[in-house]
Amino acid sequence: MEFFDFALMTAAFVTFFVVIDVPGVAPIFAGLTDGASQKHRTKMAIKSVAIATLVLVGFAYGGEWLLGALHISLDAFRAAGGVLLFLIALDMIFEKRTKRREERAEKLSGEDHEHEDISVFPMAIPMIAGPGAIASIMLFMSQSDSAGAQISVLIGLGANLLICLLVFLMIGPVMKLMGDTIAAMITRILGVILAALAAQFIFDGIRGALLGG
Repeated sequence: MEFFDFALMTAAFVTFFVVIDVPGVAPIFAGLTDGASQKHRTKMAIKSVAIATLVLVGFAYGGEWLLGALHISLDAFRAAGGVLLFLIALDMIFEKRTKRREERAEKLSGEDHEHEDISVFPMAIPMIAGPGAIASIMLFMSQSDSAGAQISVLIGLGANLLICLLVFLMIGPVMKLMGDTIAAMITRILGVILAALAAQFIFDGIRGALLGG
């Protein structure tokens, strides 16, 4: 009983499920890897979840110290992530990513083209290991006063990351059922959603900084 806290694990699981938002992140992954081979998508899925895991575990044990040492607040991190995410959204809305892929296809032939690596940004950071997830893991770990409590929190987090990975790995065949027109439409819609999400990150960061100050 002392080694494992089921109630804490459940609370952590629900919190990370809401914060990471796997159902919302999965279509973004599909849009960002549109046109890529299944091999590339699988690589991006594994790599993005692995990097997000390292980031979150790293912040779980050293986040407060690192941000404090660099004099960086979570609000500043949130705002910066929003700005970067907004740039990706613009690319999706105006199909600059599609144009780059077409230019690449003209230069390369036959082999599996080297598509953009979206594993670190924006998938791992800030889509999976975003400010909300980082703040949540830091809060849970700071309130866990035993090894059992910390393990319970990490299990709750790990379950969400595993679900995220499985969804990413299965989304490729689903997107193949769609035609180019529908895929282009979805990409632009997701671009608008990403822009709104980016704006929300920025607003939250500014609001938090003003209220905190």
